[in-house]
Amino acid sequence: MRIHDTAEAKKQKLIPPTETENPDTPEGRVIERIKQVYDPEIPVNVYDLGLIYLVKVNPKTGYCAINMTLTSPACPEAQTLPEQVRLAAEEAEDVTEAVVNLVWEPKWDKSMIPDEAALALGLI
Repeated sequence: MRIHDTAEAKKQKLIPPTETENPDTPEGRVIERIKQVYDPEIPVNVYDLGLIYLVKVNPKTGYCAINMTLTSPACPEAQTLPEQVRLAAEEAEDVTEAVVNLVWEPKWDKSMIPDEAALALGLI
């Protein structure tokens, strides 16, 4: 199930997610879920765009903390993307609650996009 499919994103060919390191860890399972959330204007998921800075899961409590940013403070999806990320994280095994902290440091730029996604976007 793709968490965030807008009409605009459906018109574009979505770039498949990169492989997740350690997908069987609590953090890896959360990252796998977050990779189902796509930016509505760019056909890359928010994790591979470099918008997710931190994923930490407490295995005893199931609490998941996520630090993320947006491509710009004026991003029109500022209200929806963090909520979509939270909902996706809460679908991961062993996560009982997820909190998304919106952060602005370090400032996001295109260099944060992995080479595989950047190549698919024609940035390199």
